[in-house]
Amino acid sequence: MHPISGAPAQPPGEGRNPLSAASEQPLSMQQRTVLERLITRLISLTQQQSAEVWAGMKHDLGIKNDAPLLSRHFPAAEQNLTQRLGVAQQNHANRQVLSQLTELLGVGNNRQAVSDFIRQQYGQTALSQLTPDQLKNVLTLLQQGQLSIPQPQQRPATDRPLLPAEHNTLNQLVTKLAAATGESNKLIWQSMLELSGVKSGELIPAKQFTHLATWLQARQTLSLQHAPTLHTLQAALKQPLEPDELTAIKEYAQHTYQIQPQTVLTTAQVQDLLNHIFLRRVEREADELEPLSIQPI
Repeated sequence: MHPISGAPAQPPGEGRNPLSAASEQPLSMQQRTVLERLITRLISLTQQQSAEVWAGMKHDLGIKNDAPLLSRHFPAAEQNLTQRLGVAQQNHANRQVLSQLTELLGVGNNRQAVSDFIRQQYGQTALSQLTPDQLKNVLTLLQQGQLSIPQPQQRPATDRPLLPAEHNTLNQLVTKLAAATGESNKLIWQSMLELSGVKSGELIPAKQFTHLATWLQARQTLSLQHAPTLHTLQAALKQPLEPDELTAIKEYAQHTYQIQPQTVLTTAQVQDLLNHIFLRRVEREADELEPLSIQPI
């Protein structure tokens, strides 16, 4: 068998596989165009820059940042970017649903209706804890007027709003938490308002100040831990758990997440457990105050 004209003859078994050689070639113009189009769509839905997306994709594929993408990398790169785009599109759709829902919360007593509904139906206390399908369901029910809207209730005279000094203290704690987690101050305040159950335009009652301060400080402390557990969560509380509270939170964690005291908690689980502690304490105080409100003068 004669060698191809212009190419040196090579002994059997020592020649390069044409397919292997092609796979070591740089990305073709067509391949690069496909990837660039995916990246363009991705950065239009996120706050990422093009270089950041390229670097992230290379990291996922185990390619050094300063190494070029080769033709053989193309299938995995395309799949990686397609998956990232799918997540970004879903997040974008979720933000739109949440935006529409947030606008409706300011109408009438919708906020209380939604708060009651998600607590009863999903066992959650904040919109940020709901799945995309649950958020869509809440929005649809609210738009169609199918949620039971409670009548505004007169608050007891003891429910004075936060004093300026108390509000300033909480704001400082919010700023520290935002710096530790990267979450915006606005979103943290929104979570606090939802957790407190106040309606749009209302102020947080002063009786919740201590519980909110404990909630913020605990979130900041736990955000710095790489492997938070129920034990470290308990230690992070400035207002320690009473024995009955500790028993209740362990039972809740076991029933809801099937976790033990030494199980490492996710960020979402940490926030949900802190929310649960906050709500139990607020409800307990309300129960303690209620008999006093019906005593004759």
